[in-house]
Amino acid sequence: MRIVLLSPKGPLYRHRGGIFKQNLRYAPLTLTTLAALVPPELDALVDIIDEGVEELDVDRLEADIVGITIITGNAVRAYEVADRLRARKIPVVLGGPHVTLVPDDAQPHADAIVVGYAEDTWPALLRDFAAGRIQPRYDQSPDLSLAGRPFPLRDKIKRHRYITTHVFEATRSCIHTCDFCVAPVAWGTRPYLKPVEDVVADIRQHWGRKIMFVDLNMISDREYAARLFEALIPLKVEWFGLTTTLLVHDRPLLDLAARSGCSGLLMGFETISPDNLKLARKGFNTPDEYRELVALLHHYRITLMACFTFGLDHDTPDVFMQTARFAVEACIDLPRYAIVTPFPGTLLYRRLESEGRLLTRNWELYDAQHVVFQPRLMTPQQLYEGHEKAWKYTYSAASLAQRFLGSRIQVPVWWIANLGYRFYAHHLHDFYNCDWIIGHSPETSRPTPAALPDTQEQRCH
Repeated sequence: MRIVLLSPKGPLYRHRGGIFKQNLRYAPLTLTTLAALVPPELDALVDIIDEGVEELDVDRLEADIVGITIITGNAVRAYEVADRLRARKIPVVLGGPHVTLVPDDAQPHADAIVVGYAEDTWPALLRDFAAGRIQPRYDQSPDLSLAGRPFPLRDKIKRHRYITTHVFEATRSCIHTCDFCVAPVAWGTRPYLKPVEDVVADIRQHWGRKIMFVDLNMISDREYAARLFEALIPLKVEWFGLTTTLLVHDRPLLDLAARSGCSGLLMGFETISPDNLKLARKGFNTPDEYRELVALLHHYRITLMACFTFGLDHDTPDVFMQTARFAVEACIDLPRYAIVTPFPGTLLYRRLESEGRLLTRNWELYDAQHVVFQPRLMTPQQLYEGHEKAWKYTYSAASLAQRFLGSRIQVPVWWIANLGYRFYAHHLHDFYNCDWIIGHSPETSRPTPAALPDTQEQRCH
C-alpha cells in the first residue's frame, strides 16, 4: 500500500518561494505524526508532501490513498486537490482543524473525514481501508490519550527545506475560551498531556540544542508545566514556546522556565484595549502591565514575540499607530500583527454571522491578513490599510534600532527574525490586499448570511 500525506499550499505560498526571500517555515508535526501512526502490519510505503516548500503535480500523483490535513486558509486548495484525485479514482481522507470545525463543509470532497485528533482513528481508518470497509466519517476517541505514542517520523520530510526540524509538542488544546480561537470549539478546554518522559525521550532521539514547542499554551496545566521544565534542565537545550501572559504572574514557574532553557516565548497580547479583551473573553490580559511583562522577560534573557489583532469591535482608526508605537516603545523583540479572523465554528464567527457582518465565506481569505467581515467602527479598507501601516512603522529602520537598543538580548536571532519580518512588512500588498472587497462593501451592498456565496469568484492576489 502506498500512502501519501499532503499539506496543501495556502495563499501565502501561491508565489514560488513565498513572501520571504528564503523559506522560514519550521517542519510540521502533523504529517510526520500521522506517518508514525500507520499500522506496521500494513507494510505501507508512506510519502509526505508539504506544498508550502515543494511543488505538487496533482495529475501525476500516484497513491492507493491520500490523507490531506487542512487549515481554513488552505481549504480551497485542499478541496481542489481532493476533487482532482477522486476524479482519478484515488481515495482521499480529509482531516485537520478546518475539518474538525466544519465537517459538513469537507465531507463532499472526501471518501472519509477524520474529526478531531487522529491518534486512534487514523490507524482504524487505514485498517478499514485495507479490508475494503472504509467509513465516511471517523470521530476522535472520547478517551484519547497521548501516552505511549510513536515519535513523529521526521526522516520522512525534506529537512533542508525548513529552518528547523527540531519541533516538539508536550500538550494540546488550551483551558481558555477566547472567542476568536479554534481550540475550545474544535478540541475542548481540557488539555491533552503527553507524559513528560515521552517528551524528553523524543527530544533525546531527535537531538538539537535549539528546539521549538508548538503547544498552544504550555502552561495550561501548571503542575505539568513545572514537571516538564524540571525535566528539561538536564538536557541543556534552548527552547521557544507559546504561553499566555499569565506566566509572568507565577514567578516560581517563570524562574523554572528560564532555568530549563527558555530563550523565547510567543504570547497573544491581542490588543491594548481592556474593552476588546473583555469582549474577546481574554480578560486575564492586562494592557497596563504589558511593559512590565516585557521588561521582566528581558530580565530573564527571554525574547518575546507578541501578537496583536486588529479589527475588534472597540478598535477605531487610531488603534494601529497607537499599538505600533507601544510595541516599539516597549521594546518588544518581535511584534506581530494580524487582522482578526472569524474562523468557522468559533464563537466570533457565530456572533458576526448572526449580526450579518460576514463579507465572504471564501476560506482562502481566512488567513488573518485579509478582511472578511465588516468592522464595527471603521471600513474594511481602513482596517487593511491601518494593519499594513502598523507593520511598516514597527519594522522601519528607526523602529528596529529603538527596539534593539532597548532589548540587547539574543542578538543573532533577533536580527535574523526582525530582518525577515522587515521584508514581510514591506511586501504585504504584493501578497495580501482587500481589493476583492470592492463591490461587496457594506457601504454599497451588505450581503446577508443567507446570500453569501460559498466561494468568492475574485481570488486574493
